[in-house]
Parts: sequence; C-alpha cells; structure tokens
Amino acid sequence: MRFDVTILGSSSATPIFNRNPSAQVLNINERLFLIDCGEGTQQQLLKNGIKAQRINHIFISHLHGDHYLGLVGLLSSLHLYGRIRAMEIFGPPELKEILDIQFKYSQTNLRYPIEFHATQTDRPALIYENPDIRVESFPLEHRIPCTGFRFSEKNRLPKIIREKVEELNIPIDVIPLIKKGADYTDERGIVYNASDLTFAADAPKSYAYCSDTICNWKYIDQIRGVDTLYHEATFMNDMADRAAETFHTTTIQAAEVAKLAGVKQLLLGHFSARYRELEPLQEEARTVFPNSRLALEGQIFVI
Repeated sequence: MRFDVTILGSSSATPIFNRNPSAQVLNINERLFLIDCGEGTQQQLLKNGIKAQRINHIFISHLHGDHYLGLVGLLSSLHLYGRIRAMEIFGPPELKEILDIQFKYSQTNLRYPIEFHATQTDRPALIYENPDIRVESFPLEHRIPCTGFRFSEKNRLPKIIREKVEELNIPIDVIPLIKKGADYTDERGIVYNASDLTFAADAPKSYAYCSDTICNWKYIDQIRGVDTLYHEATFMNDMADRAAETFHTTTIQAAEVAKLAGVKQLLLGHFSARYRELEPLQEEARTVFPNSRLALEGQIFVI
C-alpha cells in the first residue's frame, strides 16, 4: 500500500525565500488527503503534478492565515473545473462561517456539496474512518484553538501465498475466507490450516501532523509510536523565549517530543522567515533525535 507525504509548503506566517505557507498532501493507497491549505497551495499542487480534483478530504488545523487562506481559492477553482463530487472538510467550527460568507458575497454557488465536520479543540476524537485508515484529531496549544492530526492504517488481513493457491487449485471465492482465518478443506477431505496458506501483511503505518503549538508535552500519547511525525520547529533553540511567547516550538523541543514519543522519523517544518538557510535547524535537532529531516517543499517522504 502506498503511504507517503508531499510537502507543498513549510514556511511560517509568510511566503519567503521560495518557501510557501503550510500545506501537504498525504497519499494513502492512492487516496489524497490535503493537510492545511496556506496561500499558494494551488500553484504548489500544479508544480508537483498533483491533480486537485483527486482530493476529497481537507484537514485544517487552525484559523491562522498561513494555514487556510488558500482554501477558498482552491474550492472555487474546483467549482470552475466542474467538480460535482462532495468535498469533506475537517476544521475549526468557525471555518464553516468563513466559507459561507466568502461564497455568499462572491455570489458563488458551488456545483458540488461541502460536507463540513467541525473538529474538537479540547479533546482527542476520531474524525474520519474508511476501510483502510483512521484519522484522529487532538488538541495542541497555540494562541488560538488548534488541532493536530494522526493518520493510522488499520491492521490488514494476511496475504495469501499464491503458489499454494495454485498448487491446491483453491477456488477464488474461498480466498477471502482463508484470509480471515478459515481453514481450507479440499475435495479429498484434507484440511489445510489458514496459517499455512497465508503470510502476515505489512505492519500498519502511521503519520502525525503537529502544526502550531507550544511544547507542553500534553499530546505525546496521541502521537506515540508513529512512523513519521511532522512537527513545527519555528525557531532554533536560542530563540526559546520567543517560541514560548508566540506559542511555538524550537528545533530541540521538537526533537525531544519525537524522542519521548518513540517515533521513527521526524520532519521539521513551519520555519521562521528569519532563517534563509535551514541546515542549521536540522543539525540542531539531530543532536537530540538523529533521524530528523527538513520538510522541504517538493520532497516526498515515504512513510
């Protein structure tokens, strides 16, 4: 199963040094999930060869402009492209009012429905589920209500051993039952255990997104053990006071979160405009958590 994330934007507050505000696309088994939608997201989708029409789910962490000001433009463009399929949007309750007002005063009647789901900013919650994955939101602590998101694959059924199926001439309609643990009895009455006809599927993968937050450790359990964690690292550690003042996180703090939560890979993002060169941020984080990487625009990280 494909499971990767494409970084569209990783700048904080403003576009600068060819870095765009927050946005990324998570591809899970060829289903695309847009996480945050800062200014310029449409251009970044085009630049990275991602068709906006394939996106059916959008997750907005909070209502600071660098995380959602590209949303109205994207939804409007999809309308002009002739989209008719519903778009599901998950975000703060107030976002629904913002969208309604924008479309009201631009006299835009979208050709497609928006299914809006208000996120909970005071407690963790399961907000989306399909046969492959679960998506949970959890509160972060920023200047305004903000949520993180965790995308987790569900446990998958064992895989069938193709050679055994062909050797025993097992009917196709029996294979789903074997995957679910049923033994197979052939025409001669010989019983073959399901465990001998299958092998374990790949371990389920997981991805967590922590956009803007002060480092308060309260969300550790929600991100524990994920394969890849995207965590804001707006400032280097010499700016810790400024980070606390603005309810942001430093590189060292993000690395400490990753280490404490037992994640496998840390992606650093939401970089302050004060930093033209980003390598020092990565180097600093690696002093605490070696598998720290920069979430640079256009990069695809396999999870």
